[in-house]
Amino acid sequence: MPELPEVETVRRGLLPAMEGRLIVQAEVNRPDLRWPLPENMAGRLTGARVVQLRRRSKYILADLDRGESLLIHLGMSGRMLVSGVMLGGFHLDHPAPQKHDHVVLHMEGGARVTFNDARRFGAMDLVRTDREEAYWLLAGLGPEPFGNDFHEDYLVARLKGRATPIKAVLLDQRVVAGLGNIYVSEVLFRAGIDPRRQAGKIAAKRVAGLVPIIREVLAEAIEAGGSSLRDHRQADGELGYFQHSFRVYDREDEPCITCATPIRRIVQSGRSSFFCPSCQR
Repeated sequence: MPELPEVETVRRGLLPAMEGRLIVQAEVNRPDLRWPLPENMAGRLTGARVVQLRRRSKYILADLDRGESLLIHLGMSGRMLVSGVMLGGFHLDHPAPQKHDHVVLHMEGGARVTFNDARRFGAMDLVRTDREEAYWLLAGLGPEPFGNDFHEDYLVARLKGRATPIKAVLLDQRVVAGLGNIYVSEVLFRAGIDPRRQAGKIAAKRVAGLVPIIREVLAEAIEAGGSSLRDHRQADGELGYFQHSFRVYDREDEPCITCATPIRRIVQSGRSSFFCPSCQR
C-alpha cells in the first residue's frame, strides 16, 4: 500500500499536468472501483478547472472550481499514468488505451492523466470541498507529520498511558496521518525503539524524539521520489514507484548496518515488523 512519500511523489508528478488546468474531457469507463464511483462523474469533471492539487494522509485531492474535490486513493494496485507532459520537462507520447484504464482525464495543454487499476483496490470520489473534514475517509485523521499540529507535546500526550505496542500506535491514522508499515519500521530503528514496546512505557524524552525522526525519514523518502521523477524514463509515464535503501524493512536475516546483528522479522497485527534486536530496546 503506498504510504505518504509515494502519494506525495505522485501528487508532485501530477502537478504540471493538472494544477491550474481545465479538464477538457473526462472518461469514466466503469461504474465502480473499490466502491461505486459518484453519479455523473464524467459530466461533473468535464469542463472543471483544477484550482489546487493537495495531499491529505494517503489521499490526493484535486480541488475544482465547482466547489468539489476529486479524491484519489491508489489502494494496493492503482497507478497514475501521465503522458504529454511530466515533471522535469519530459514529454511522453500517449500510449494505446489499456484494459484497466478506468478513469482518463484529457487535460488542457494536451496532457492525459489515466487511473489504471488492475485489481480495483483503489478509489475515486467527488467530495464537497468545504465539507471534506466530515467525509468518511478523511474524518478523524490525525495531524500531518509536517504540520504545526504534530509536535513533541502532542505525541507525548497521545502516547501517555497507552498499553498498545508503539508500532501499532504510530500506524493509527488517528494519531498521525500518512505513516504506514514501511516507514514506521524505519523510524523505530533510527529511534532505537523496539516495535513491541508498550507506547505508554516509553520515556517522554524518547517519544518526543520520534517527531523529528518521523519527519527526517519521510523527507528523505520524498526527496528520493522527486529524484526518480526528474530522472523519469518509463515509457508509460507511471508515477510514484521507486526504490529506497531501507535500513531494516524487508532485510530479515541481513546484518544490521550499525552492529551487524541479523535483522529480525516478527508479525504484529498481521503485518511484518523488521528490527534489530541489539540496537532497538
